[in-house]
Amino acid sequence: MSTAPRTRAGPRPHPAPPRCPAAPALPQESPLPALLKRIPFWAQILGGLVLGVVLGLIARDADVHWLTETLTRIGDIFVQLLKLAVPPLVFTAVLVSVTNLRNVTNAARLALRTLLWFCVTALIAVTIGILLGLATKPGDGVSLKAGTLPDGIHKGSWIDFLTGIIPTNIVDAFSEPNVLQIVFLAVVVGAASLSVGEKAEPLIDFAKVVLEVVQKALWWVIRLAPLGTLGLIGKSVSTYGWDLLKPLGTFTVDVYVGCALVMFVVYPLLLALVGKVNPVNFFKGAWPAIELAFVSRSSVGTMPVTQRVAERLGVPRDYASFAVPFGATTKMDGCAAVYPALAAIFVSEVYHVHLGVGDYLLIAFVSVIGSAATAGLTGAIVMLTLTLSTVGLPLEGVGLLLAIDPILDMMRTATNVTGQIVTPVLVASREKILDRVAFDSPRGIEDDAPEEAAETRELVEV
Repeated sequence: MSTAPRTRAGPRPHPAPPRCPAAPALPQESPLPALLKRIPFWAQILGGLVLGVVLGLIARDADVHWLTETLTRIGDIFVQLLKLAVPPLVFTAVLVSVTNLRNVTNAARLALRTLLWFCVTALIAVTIGILLGLATKPGDGVSLKAGTLPDGIHKGSWIDFLTGIIPTNIVDAFSEPNVLQIVFLAVVVGAASLSVGEKAEPLIDFAKVVLEVVQKALWWVIRLAPLGTLGLIGKSVSTYGWDLLKPLGTFTVDVYVGCALVMFVVYPLLLALVGKVNPVNFFKGAWPAIELAFVSRSSVGTMPVTQRVAERLGVPRDYASFAVPFGATTKMDGCAAVYPALAAIFVSEVYHVHLGVGDYLLIAFVSVIGSAATAGLTGAIVMLTLTLSTVGLPLEGVGLLLAIDPILDMMRTATNVTGQIVTPVLVASREKILDRVAFDSPRGIEDDAPEEAAETRELVEV
């Protein structure tokens, strides 16, 4: 029986996969947010500044009341959003920073040295402000009408400041808010938590979570800084105009020159001579925080970036988590040293009040001790009021400077934040705990953890 030869069958074809319905087209990203992402944050701030001046001039020259009101509301809302975060941020930041000392070797020694350098640099800064004011006489021959003072501005005095450190009611300390009282409470609670030990761990963990949440919310608020700048500058120009701003030109230049001397002369000399480190490397690493401080006008709002750059410069994390938050609420070489010294001289010359050597020594003392009164927020009206009332100068002088406060506050805050990074670097270097390798080759933002790098780069384009 013959059989037909078998033929090798080819591979069976695979059935075609079932067709999936076409996925719906994703909505295209709006071109405006995409464009804003490509514009550096500093350029957005500059644009808000220029646009604010233009709109302010239009509102003043054309007497457009609704535009003035709109600019005022925009600026006020931005400041209110920053103030909203201050009580929980200051309390948790200081509490956590105090409790973090348990992880630091020689914690008491580091804390005392940090406070000592806070005082030393503040004393140098206020001395520069006084000498610059005496040399340039910014208020000589100036005749101005004071602006409207904030409500309750006449109640501040040096005695009130001293007696008001300890709150009589915890709720009032947070609702007003009184930042100095909040700092006091946070230090006490932090010290008590360290004394209690493990039983206080839930409280410390809760404070850390609250701090992280508030810092995240602050990122969102700071993103509104271009609008806030537009409103604040526009309101000043619309309300006061150039006729009032021109006589304040010398004072404005003095503030910028004084702060620049502190930032780019005093700090580098201290870093080189005392810290034995390269000032150029310091500014390479610290620049993101300095730039953000300049445009946001908030030491507290800049605090997360300030702590990151301090750690990138080689400051141990445990120590940086104490020194930076504490400095963000109490270390103000721009707002509490250079500025009030120059302002006191300016007001004394406008109102023809003679200041003696004792008065200048008192100004220096107030600047060194009273820094916490500035709150790390935009503006330094509290510290200025404290200084004027201590020396016996008319508090109406505060109203003279309200017109240009947003312009001055940018440079003052940049100086504050620079000092808040310089101090832990100096102390860490002197105590031989500074990572020299990290300092000599400061890392960029891209070297941070992905989430931190994305947040920092979103705010500061370097």
